[in-house]
Amino acid sequence: MKQNFIGGRWVDGANAVPNINPSDLNDVIDLYAHADVAQAREAVAAASAASAEWAASTPQQRFDVLDRVGTELLARSQELGDLLAREEGKTLPEAMGEVTRAGQIFKFFAGEALRLRGDLLPSVRPGISVEVTREPLGVVTLITPWNFPIAIPAWKIAPALAFGNSVVFKPAELVPGCAWALAEILSRSGLPAGAFNLVMGPGAELGGALIEDRRVHGVSFTGSQTTGRRIAQACTAHGIKFQLEMGGKNPLIVLDDADLAVAVNCAVQGAFFSTGQRCTATSRIIVTDGIHDRFVQALTQRMAQLRVGDARTAGVDLGPVVDERQLAIDLGYIASAQSEGATLAFGGQHRERDENGQAGFFLTPALFTDTHPDMRINSEEVFGPVATVQRARHYDEALALANNTPFGLSSGLCTTSLRHATHFKRHAQAGMVMVNTPTAGADYHVPFGGRKASSMGAREQGAYANEFYTTVKTAYTAA
Repeated sequence: MKQNFIGGRWVDGANAVPNINPSDLNDVIDLYAHADVAQAREAVAAASAASAEWAASTPQQRFDVLDRVGTELLARSQELGDLLAREEGKTLPEAMGEVTRAGQIFKFFAGEALRLRGDLLPSVRPGISVEVTREPLGVVTLITPWNFPIAIPAWKIAPALAFGNSVVFKPAELVPGCAWALAEILSRSGLPAGAFNLVMGPGAELGGALIEDRRVHGVSFTGSQTTGRRIAQACTAHGIKFQLEMGGKNPLIVLDDADLAVAVNCAVQGAFFSTGQRCTATSRIIVTDGIHDRFVQALTQRMAQLRVGDARTAGVDLGPVVDERQLAIDLGYIASAQSEGATLAFGGQHRERDENGQAGFFLTPALFTDTHPDMRINSEEVFGPVATVQRARHYDEALALANNTPFGLSSGLCTTSLRHATHFKRHAQAGMVMVNTPTAGADYHVPFGGRKASSMGAREQGAYANEFYTTVKTAYTAA
């Protein structure tokens, strides 16, 4: 059984829960201890006790810790990628790529620990100097989702530690394996006891203890809108800084002048890879009249070539949906779209077994045509391998349809027109804009985040991460 990590010690939980492989329901990866509320409070206390020591650490100490973690992640990318594919359902190449990205993130923020800057300014008053510096926020609670079980923890934990904060980390209960493996590496990295803590278990049970404690100074959360709003309310009530990433309903516009092969590749990669279980996934494809029929035909032909099966089998393009509950949600949206009059152009079938007879949560990628903006399938996040097509007469109508959503995470355009590309980059109402590249996919050294209902608070990743994980101090000195 895998334990929680609190105050520098591995400890049992209130109960142990099996981690099931969604590609093979007979495969139990391990048992993982779920913490109780008392242990969650203990983790906060441990982080608080370690806060002063880690905040006073030198940039070199922080660099050494993070660089050590990054090096081990990169060295173990195949082993940990296999674990990730096994517990979450990403194909093995995608899973190994995610572990590699996690290692790169730790390496990047090792460097950021050495690059923290400030300002020395003259005062408007004679004889006085002004220093503007950044200091650690303090104790931070990090709550991560199941769809990127090692990359998203990395891009929260690495900057938190790089800037001198103590961490309480609660991963999604569906994917404890990668979280535990990362915690085990961190436990040997040279951190003082309590500077990093792992508590596993349901957020509904542990959330209050992790976000409403007066010793917590910041909460970074990635997950659903519903949970994010509750966290925002709780943090506001307690004066706690928060950072929220809450999904998207991401459009991809395909104009008449687009390269058809590029557009199809962007749609397939963005909508269906990682089984569509990405907050940046393409879910609404908006296609102008002149290319619509050719695009739909080419896209369905490409979808027919996609192989669905065990995530660790060579040649598989799409693994399973993460669990039975998410599968039911996906099938519910497919049924809803059909009842509202959308045409199921391809896929959308649940397969209880893969081609080898292995039981799992398999779903063929689904494409709907003849859809309009008022349909549920075009307004609510599905979080599965399901995409829709909407017709538009021209670029201006396509842009209006793309922006017609309460979300604003990622927005894409396929075109060979520099004029339209330039206009789109300025007028797409999204935090990230992609031209001739899939909506899903972002570099680790630049800011990640959205607008409108997708995000609240400072951006994640890159040098911009210090906006959340540090607080600014202005100091005046008279000669």
